[in-house]
Amino acid sequence: MIEIHTDGSAQGNPGPGGWAAVIIEDDSRRDLHGAEKHTTNNRMEILAVIEGLAALPASAQVTVYSDSTYVVNTMTRNWKRKANQDLWTRLDAEVARRRVQWQWVRGHDGNTLNEEADRLAKIEAGITRRNPSGGSFTHLDESGKARMVDVGQKPDTQRVAVARGSVVMKPETLDLIESNGLEKGDVMGIARVAGIMAAKNTSQLIPLCHPIPLTQVTVDLEADAHENAVNITATARTTAKTGVEMEVMTAVSVAALTIYDMCKSVDRAMRVEGIRLVRKSGGKSGDIVLEED
Repeated sequence: MIEIHTDGSAQGNPGPGGWAAVIIEDDSRRDLHGAEKHTTNNRMEILAVIEGLAALPASAQVTVYSDSTYVVNTMTRNWKRKANQDLWTRLDAEVARRRVQWQWVRGHDGNTLNEEADRLAKIEAGITRRNPSGGSFTHLDESGKARMVDVGQKPDTQRVAVARGSVVMKPETLDLIESNGLEKGDVMGIARVAGIMAAKNTSQLIPLCHPIPLTQVTVDLEADAHENAVNITATARTTAKTGVEMEVMTAVSVAALTIYDMCKSVDRAMRVEGIRLVRKSGGKSGDIVLEED
């Protein structure tokens, strides 16, 4: 039997709100939570159950624990549905695909998992209140302190990202790079290795990035005589719970800085320009193409 412990919160009612579902299955735990910028407590209570059930396979046997008499009695005692019809329709659909039992629990009464769902929902509501123009800042906790996002509930998927950037320089500097005429050696070769190493160490450089098991990293450098630049393209692949966008942008950044470091003795006017993500695939957001090849 799977357990889902849910709670919802709204600051203002209506106002910024959050929902949370703590899923217990075979001694393992998953925390799901999210927010809406203008909602009610009752809507968040319903949404918490919807999201919790949606994370489980069809035909699962589930007990939902909630301190909301509004939710539990509507589902078990046929209370009239005077509002929130859109959410009730979604909840009915999720329940129909599973074997669901309902259990009301008293809120703020020492039930550990209910208290945890309440805490997560309030965090989401509080963050959204401080950021009313958009969704929640997932890298901040309830007090505004930095935190690493919990991605444990996400599935592993194949992910790819591509980033680009350039180092613009004097024509003479580019000639020296192409002819290996600089005292420090093979600029492009060393920059390529530096970029690969940077991608592998991104979580050590960017504080809130997750360590990712990269399956491939490539860093390509090309001399562009028309623009008097070295163009850099980094590609990374993984099968993981989060994407590799930061890894490829870090790779391009460090490769560009390596070029600057190796050439600065002959050209201090070099410019690192245009570091950007151009493409990513995988994960919940799917394929995003920001720039064509």
